[in-house]
Amino acid sequence: MAFGRKKNKQEQNKQELSGEEQSGKEQGEAPGASGSAAAGSASSDVMSGSEATPAAGPWDAADKPSLDGYVDLGALRIAATPGLQLRLEVEEKTQRVVAVTLDLEGSSLQLQAFAAPRSESLWDDIRGQIGKSVGSQGGTVDEIAGVFGTELLAKVPAQAQDGSKGYRVARFVGVDGPRWFLRGVFGGPAALNPEAAKPLETVFRNVVVVRGEQPLPPRDLLQLRLPRDASPLPKRTEESDRPAPPERGPEITTIG
Repeated sequence: MAFGRKKNKQEQNKQELSGEEQSGKEQGEAPGASGSAAAGSASSDVMSGSEATPAAGPWDAADKPSLDGYVDLGALRIAATPGLQLRLEVEEKTQRVVAVTLDLEGSSLQLQAFAAPRSESLWDDIRGQIGKSVGSQGGTVDEIAGVFGTELLAKVPAQAQDGSKGYRVARFVGVDGPRWFLRGVFGGPAALNPEAAKPLETVFRNVVVVRGEQPLPPRDLLQLRLPRDASPLPKRTEESDRPAPPERGPEITTIG
């Protein structure tokens, strides 16, 4: 897993859809969906206000006593995974870390955690907001049963690299936990291809959310930070396999 302190360079290319997106021609994207949308066979058992220990992640910190092998990003803990690269996304105006994007095997997963009411789901309302935002850009949103419950597959018109008409694709997932809400946005092949999505889905399941005890208004972004130290990776023989520090990503539009 590659991580470290980010490089100090200018942000580029504001993201649409509040997440990482993949450009592609309309006729050239992978068919099908399983990298898309709604209630699913392996949906998370983390529920807002629930006292029971969940059967599958993402996890609340109280249900995950051991965090050995995890990278500490403040409100989020990410399990170290071979080949996983981590990018911290910084809001230019405030210089605060507002999201983390994980890159693995050609796909991406953007993560943001928010404060939430103890006994109320945010995901239902947020899906409606995402739909309105995508629709205002001339795009479409499909709600389908996915592995993390109700998911969204969003497509927004865009120009492909060769100048032809294409679209951006993003797969939105949301998990309501005890006083927190975690949103993930899959980009690249993982947005559409079930097999390509599996590695990052495993990463998502292993995420631990640290809500903290401080009172926060619902939908306030939980604080993220740079890793305090960079744990060394196993030694490798290839120079090219050395981990690179995370780069500053594009500005993120937060929900709410």
